[in-house]
Amino acid sequence: MISFTANQAKTQFGEMIAKAQREPVSITKNGKPSVIVMSIADYNAIEELKLQNLREKLARSVAQLEAGDLHDGEAVFDELMKDI
Repeated sequence: MISFTANQAKTQFGEMIAKAQREPVSITKNGKPSVIVMSIADYNAIEELKLQNLREKLARSVAQLEAGDLHDGEAVFDELMKDI
């Protein structure tokens, strides 16, 4: 993954955006990773995967409920929130 310092990202914004269209770019601040800049297509793909994962977990939960396999509501909620 390409990496820019926060200062480089500021002064080379156009270059950073161009690179982020091809692959995610890591921005570091004070030597530590701070944020990732990515294309909207990559972001949308990640959000779609998260939504699919949530739907699968909900479907499993509904199937367990319909089978009479009850669970503690808070534990189910914690499981759903794990990947968000």
